[in-house]
Amino acid sequence: MAHTEFTLGHRVWAWWQKPSPMRVSLTFGGLLAILAGAFLLSLVAGSVPIPLDAVLTILLGGRAERAVWATIVLDVRLPRAITATLAGAALAVSGVQMQTLFRNPLADPYVLGVSSGASLGVALVVLGVGAASSTALLSVAGWLNNVSITLAAVLGATTVLLLVLLVSRHIRSTVTLLILGLMLGYLTSAIVSLLMAFSLSERMQAYIAWTFGSFGGVTWGQMPIFAPTILLGLGLALLHTKALNALLLGEAYASSMGLAVAPARRRVIVSAAVLAGTVTAFCGPIGFLGIAVPHFCRALLHTADHRVLLPATITLGASCALLVDVIAQLPGSNTVLPLNAMLALIGAPVVDG
Repeated sequence: MAHTEFTLGHRVWAWWQKPSPMRVSLTFGGLLAILAGAFLLSLVAGSVPIPLDAVLTILLGGRAERAVWATIVLDVRLPRAITATLAGAALAVSGVQMQTLFRNPLADPYVLGVSSGASLGVALVVLGVGAASSTALLSVAGWLNNVSITLAAVLGATTVLLLVLLVSRHIRSTVTLLILGLMLGYLTSAIVSLLMAFSLSERMQAYIAWTFGSFGGVTWGQMPIFAPTILLGLGLALLHTKALNALLLGEAYASSMGLAVAPARRRVIVSAAVLAGTVTAFCGPIGFLGIAVPHFCRALLHTADHRVLLPATITLGASCALLVDVIAQLPGSNTVLPLNAMLALIGAPVVDG
């Protein structure tokens, strides 16, 4: 009996290992179910638990038993869940693009220094103003809000992106671009360290809090900017699946297949930078998702075909972001843990396993 069960399990596993449309369909069905469950869980769980039927009633336009539940769901948890969904998908897809472009399994969305540029922009606003004097700090206290920090991060990320694109027009080697991105990261980190050395303690705390990362900072007023930008970046990535498949085997092979390598590389860089830069600007420097989710999807689907891999990373990246955000909020308590720390603590053992 045990031998029969072992044989059956081995056959099922062998069938699952073989690429087939049915297996891919079942995998995507499971991923979509997980995403739907994670999204609803993010609306239900929190410091104030809300029953699932009440959440569904509120989403459908009905009236809940308690009026405060509608405020919590619609004004706090729903924009947070949408932000986590879009941010997780964006970082995962950006990670796939960078790993394919550089043919490096350790590449992630921030390999081009886009995140470092965003961090420097925020540091210049928060730490630079704070370094002047306490009087200056008081005079601009009302100006230093989420909007100004977001704008600073966007400008910083855009500046680095333009610099990388300018250099990429004259450099053919992706390895050189990789080194350039790393050097930009070191340079911006050094500038931020200098700013922190001369800034006020209150400003240092504000900057450190931003570096923790959070999906709760995007309001409905910011969503018309955040969501379309992320969707545009995802659309650009999905339009370049054939180019990514060609680049997967190297630029020489891609060129022999008739692909214009330089323009394709620039388009991939723009898409990845827009995705990573936008998430960093609105949510802070969110780590781990970009490097871990693509590897997990490749292992799950047993394929490197970007026509399958990109949709899978979109779904799984969104699910992971939602689930980790729920855990970081410690449902039932008023304590919120740093998002970046939770992503590493939960995700690293899963990936290593």
